[in-house]
Amino acid sequence: MIQKLLIANRGEIACRIIRTARDMGIATVAVYSDADAKALHVRSADEAVHIGPSPAAESYLVGEKIIAAAKETGAEAIHPGYGFLSENAGFAQAVIDAGLIWVGPKPSSIEAMGLKDAAKKLMREAGVPVTPGYEGEDQSVERLKQEADVIGYPVLIKAVAGGGGKGMRKVDAPRDFEAALESCRREAKASFSNDEVLLEKWITSPRHIEVQVFGDSHGNVVHLFERDCSLQRRHQKVIEEAPAPGMDEATREEICAAAVRAAKAVDYEGAGTIEFIADASEGLRADRIFFMEMNTRLQVEHPVTEEITGVDLVEWQLRVASGEPVPLKQEELSISGHAIEARLYAEDPAKGFLPSTGRLKYFELPNEKPRRKQRNETGVERGGEISPYYDPMIAKLVAHAEDRAAAIEALGSMTGDVVCWPVKCNAGFLNLLLQDETFRAGSMDTGLIASKLDDFIPDETPSELAMQSVAHMVIDRTRGGNPEDIRQTYLANDDGPWSNLGFRLNREAEPPVVKLATASTIYEVAFEEIDIGNALWVEATPDGYLVDEDGQTFMLTEARHDAGGASSAADGAILAPMPGKVIAVDVAEGDAVTAGQRLMVLEAMKMEHALTAPFDGTVTELSASEGGQVQVEAVLAVVEPAEET
Repeated sequence: MIQKLLIANRGEIACRIIRTARDMGIATVAVYSDADAKALHVRSADEAVHIGPSPAAESYLVGEKIIAAAKETGAEAIHPGYGFLSENAGFAQAVIDAGLIWVGPKPSSIEAMGLKDAAKKLMREAGVPVTPGYEGEDQSVERLKQEADVIGYPVLIKAVAGGGGKGMRKVDAPRDFEAALESCRREAKASFSNDEVLLEKWITSPRHIEVQVFGDSHGNVVHLFERDCSLQRRHQKVIEEAPAPGMDEATREEICAAAVRAAKAVDYEGAGTIEFIADASEGLRADRIFFMEMNTRLQVEHPVTEEITGVDLVEWQLRVASGEPVPLKQEELSISGHAIEARLYAEDPAKGFLPSTGRLKYFELPNEKPRRKQRNETGVERGGEISPYYDPMIAKLVAHAEDRAAAIEALGSMTGDVVCWPVKCNAGFLNLLLQDETFRAGSMDTGLIASKLDDFIPDETPSELAMQSVAHMVIDRTRGGNPEDIRQTYLANDDGPWSNLGFRLNREAEPPVVKLATASTIYEVAFEEIDIGNALWVEATPDGYLVDEDGQTFMLTEARHDAGGASSAADGAILAPMPGKVIAVDVAEGDAVTAGQRLMVLEAMKMEHALTAPFDGTVTELSASEGGQVQVEAVLAVVEPAEET
């Protein structure tokens, strides 16, 4: 058995691996960048090695530094987690060549599944159902258009080296094909240095079904049943569950057997996932489920599989990497209950899911409840920092129950209990999504979120009940049980703007009155009139009153008049919405611009964000330059509005 393990990753997955390793008596080594010097995974490991500056390209993606850290600390093995170098065959081979144990599949298996066109050909030969399409070497526009006509519209253009939703375009009609192809190739070239594409038949009611497989060096391969990952936004998974709703035993047996054949075709070892796309227009049927790709690593959503099977997949990885066989035979594996997972991201749904960064001054996840099988997977804690350099996922919330309905209810309760301030998160969005009737009926497809997105965007301000709750606490804390104690002069001057979420206490009124304001509404609440029950959570803090309502966190402070003078988009100042790197500047000082025109592009948290002109006008100031790093709310440019004629 491995005695000392280096984890070549960060955040929640590093903490997850450390937890299992500790339970197995394995010593752990963390690696960290400048941004992660005080991170939870660094303090959780037995040792930690600094590997470079904050950008991943200079630290977590530099294989030589990671291997050197393993050698320096005497670690025998490297676990890559997911993301970063986990599916890099070259890095896997370098680890092996260095005399270390690679906790993952053989480099040849990674390579075999690395390119989508080659993988589909291999799967077809192995008897795995594959989506109708074209993966030929002739990449001419004429040949691709001809093949699209044969497949029939709509078709999907996919980069052969793609992933994460990049390099994909749906084409509805022949007239749109060339423009979509050009756009897809341009994005693929920029993202993967490979502009080759393949074509697939567009599935009209797509469900994303995937099967967890596990192999060992003794020729054994088992499956641990399926997961449904159909709730996605922009091709990124949001909520995953196991087993898949509506999956009958005959279809499950057929699709899981196909997944095992796929793994055996590449002589697979370790944890892997065979991803399928299902045409669910007539329910889940084996003849309408097609191979999409294989992820040659542990998946983000692996906890739901662990919950329904009762196994620890990280423990299995470490045992198999140490040369042991897969711990259980296929007939010893079974499904127990239903599990569901939500990905908690540091992002603001009300602002187009813009990533949110900064210090987690207030951060609470729901208490784990073993009886209800609730668990949190996180790599951050209260007081920690959300960095702009990495993926914005801050936690995974997992619930397991006897049936799907109970699991959804449990997860809804968990998302509703999240406290996150001043960093924004998507807990309120997740809470609304879990209440959707289509999802609860199990009849969703991958387009559900996009088709009903407005229904899932939570309010940006607290409800009236929340305002009343704060009023109750403000008055109760102030009067101290004696009205005479608060009879002192208080100027409740109502002219001028309120803060976005603020209150004013009129101490001279009898009974005392609190005026609470959002951007659009003022509430006047007397102490005797309040009946709030136990509907939400309010905490008095040194910064104000912290309110948690269905996953939305608000801070109400005593309102102050706006001092004025601050720059904002309303007066033409273009502010950085978060710390990041300017990767493109499209204008110069003196340029005339139109409302909505792109001015520059900011890269942060692995995403690109276009900053646009708020109105027609002229660029009078430009402080941003390509390649420059900027801080949140820095003024990058100023647009002076055009004169009215």
